[in-house]
Amino acid sequence: MTHPFATRRAVLGSVIAAAAARPLAAATAVPEAATLLAPGPEEGASASYAHRAARGLARGLVQAAALRVSVLGGADGITAANRFAVSTPADGRVLLVLPGLATQSLLIGDPRARFEPRQWPAVAGNLAPALLAGRGALNAAGTVRLALPGPAAAETAGLLALDLLGRAATPVFLPAGMAPEVAVTLGSADAVVLTGPGAAARATAVGLTPWFAFDGTKHGRDPALPDVPTLGEVLADPAQPDLLAGCRAAAAGLRTRALVVLPALTSADVVALWRAAARRWGEAEPDSAESGLRQVRAQEAAEALATLCPGPEAALAYREWLHRRLGFQAG
Repeated sequence: MTHPFATRRAVLGSVIAAAAARPLAAATAVPEAATLLAPGPEEGASASYAHRAARGLARGLVQAAALRVSVLGGADGITAANRFAVSTPADGRVLLVLPGLATQSLLIGDPRARFEPRQWPAVAGNLAPALLAGRGALNAAGTVRLALPGPAAAETAGLLALDLLGRAATPVFLPAGMAPEVAVTLGSADAVVLTGPGAAARATAVGLTPWFAFDGTKHGRDPALPDVPTLGEVLADPAQPDLLAGCRAAAAGLRTRALVVLPALTSADVVALWRAAARRWGEAEPDSAESGLRQVRAQEAAEALATLCPGPEAALAYREWLHRRLGFQAG
């Protein structure tokens, strides 16, 4: 004789299986309207990307929906991320464009940053190549002068990388707004961190050799720099893994132009809905090889976010290194 509880379990299992087999569109309602928060200014890079993302994601949804862009705060993304963290319901109606600059503020311990992005599901992202280039060979003797915007900048990943490699280096802080290539041309620096389209060509134009690229997804080579070895390749046996993780986090801040994320605790169905929209957007608008910027889907965007937000030991190691090496302490 069949036990009634066993029968109920069998029926319940059939119901769950049938529900799982339904199309996503039937199981999850597409919001009639949604908002994509983006850091300012209105004409800035994050806002520009947000408008592109809003159009692409809206077209990628299985039903028509309005996705408007709301620009908030400055280019560092702190204000927008703080607002998103404290006032956003996890119903899929509000998304955020998170720039790498915002996570750099977390990494250095900026007290203004009061958000925790580790559990924010990533939907899509926009990544750029980044490399360190210098005169001569990476393993040459002598002290290299590395051009940097300032001690809090993500470009300090280049100085930390040289420290990890055992190459003597001294920072050369640039006047506000000066491109690092200008410092090389003026003779005040002989190594630079470059990011964005044409980074390798820009280095070559001022007589520098790309020494290494900051690691791409899963520490592999960046598709935009296939001939440039990664930091992981030239640093084959890291003696300080926490510092290396901090270095990679800062470098990811350079490489990550934007991530589109949902709030923590957003249901799996809603996350899948937006990720499917991002996939259709990517299929409809493939990036050109010449652009140097890559529109990535959920998995690679999530991996980028994980690199941007290392564990507390790595963040502490990075902050201690900043204080010891450059005398910098946030706040």
